[in-house]
Amino acid sequence: MRKTAWSLFIVAFAFAGCATVAQKPVATESPVPRPQQEKAQEKLLVPQAKRYKLKVAIGRFTNETNYGRSLLNDADLDRIGKQASDMLASRLIQSGQFVVLERPDLNKLKKEQEIIGASNIVGSDTLIIGSVTEFGRSVTGKAGFLSSTKMQTAKAKVDIRLVDAKTGHAYFSAIGAGEASTESGEIAGFGSRADYDATLNDRAIAAAISDVIDRLVSKLSDRKWKTDILDVKGGQVFISGGKHQGLKEGDELTAMVAGETVKSKQTGFNVTLPAKQVATLKIVQLFGETETDEGAVCQVTGGSIPQPVSQKLFVTEAK
Repeated sequence: MRKTAWSLFIVAFAFAGCATVAQKPVATESPVPRPQQEKAQEKLLVPQAKRYKLKVAIGRFTNETNYGRSLLNDADLDRIGKQASDMLASRLIQSGQFVVLERPDLNKLKKEQEIIGASNIVGSDTLIIGSVTEFGRSVTGKAGFLSSTKMQTAKAKVDIRLVDAKTGHAYFSAIGAGEASTESGEIAGFGSRADYDATLNDRAIAAAISDVIDRLVSKLSDRKWKTDILDVKGGQVFISGGKHQGLKEGDELTAMVAGETVKSKQTGFNVTLPAKQVATLKIVQLFGETETDEGAVCQVTGGSIPQPVSQKLFVTEAK
């Protein structure tokens, strides 16, 4: 009898390793030195083509599901919505293609500016509005002779809209879905036991944001590059934008005057008539250090810049 029990123990112990479905990843050091990695990442942030950095702000991101509402301690506190908003803002910043403006904590920002005696809130080109429309968890499993498995799954779905800040026109909508799961098993009491995994919630929301972010970036980037004229002095034209927007010395640009803006009786929206070319420019120098303070010095190679400098003047790529 003792021999039989000992045999069963050995068999159970041998199969216990098979009961663990998920294995912990082993961390390995990259063969590429860290300084070289950082240099490569900096190159990725500098665009190869000229790109206007759209100013975007996340205006609202809420949790429209029933999940988590009982956990709220304050009527204004929306943890899942705030988490999704922060994740989306982080993805947009990491893309290096946009100037992301703070809006969810705008009141705190204004109070801080009052303390330091500064006030320079910049308006956005596009407002991003969204919500978590589906969120839930499920637990499934199987039980057999001396063995059992258990799987926890979290699913999330986000709905995002892009709104023109000037007109309030919602011109794009996208839905992203994400799922995260973890699995564990036991044989004769050996193996892994799955407790409640709270990180599944975070991973499911992150997966939903990742599912939709490429479409958002593609739509936001679907815009012809152009910039404004800061000043004209002694035959030199100073414009906004530098290396972070893909500009480099020797680039040829075109100065344009925007056409008149008239209101369409059909749609009710303003329509700008075609622009007119007035001069050609060549970049001779770049200045500034960050994407918010950089600019370029240009020489006029053809035509002339109307004086005084009008708000209708802008610069774009040469055709």
